[in-house]
Amino acid sequence: MSIRWDQRYSEPGYAYGTKPNAFLVEVAARLPRGRVLSLAEGEGRNGVFLAERGFDVTAVDSSAVGLAKARALAAKRGVHLATVQADLAGYTIAPHSWEVVVSIFCHLPPPVRARLYREAVAGLTPGGALVLEAYTLRQLELGTGGPKEPALLVNLAALKAELAGLRFEIAHETEREVHEGRLHTGRGAVVQVLAFC
Repeated sequence: MSIRWDQRYSEPGYAYGTKPNAFLVEVAARLPRGRVLSLAEGEGRNGVFLAERGFDVTAVDSSAVGLAKARALAAKRGVHLATVQADLAGYTIAPHSWEVVVSIFCHLPPPVRARLYREAVAGLTPGGALVLEAYTLRQLELGTGGPKEPALLVNLAALKAELAGLRFEIAHETEREVHEGRLHTGRGAVVQVLAFC
C-alpha cells in the first residue's frame, strides 16, 4: 500500500494541493484547542493548516514520501508538524490522548476502519472532537476522485455505528464541488461528520 502512495507523492507538486480540505476549514473554529491526530495526512495540507492555527498536530501516514513533503510544507509555512510513518491497519490510537482526531478522505477496508474509528472515539479527551469527510458509494458514478473499490467507500449509517458514543453536530451525506489538487476535482459525493466526545 505505501509503495503506491510513495509513487503518487513522488510526482511533481502536491497531489491534493496545499490548501486544506474545505469541510475542515468550515468547522475549524469549533474545534477544541490542543493535540490533533490527523489520519492518512498525506502531504500535509490539513495538518499544516491546523498547525498554523495553533494546534499541536501529529500527522500519521503510510508514505514516507508524503510525510517528507508534509514536513517541507510545514517548514515553508513556519510551523511544526510531528509525523509518524505507519500503516493504519497496525496503528494504535492511545486512549484519552487527543483533543481532535481528523480523518479526511481516509479510505480503509471496513474491518480496519471499524477498529480504527472505535479507537479514535476512545482516543478523544472529554469534549474532544472528530472531523471526518469521506466519499460515499455514489462517488463511483461521479468519478471525480477517490477509491474505485466499493468496500473503501462509506455511508453515514455505518459511520454512526463505528463512531458510537460521540454526539453528532454535523452528520450528513451530500454532494459538493471538490477542488483539492489534481486528483480531487469536480462534483463529489461525500459524507461529513463533526462529532464530540
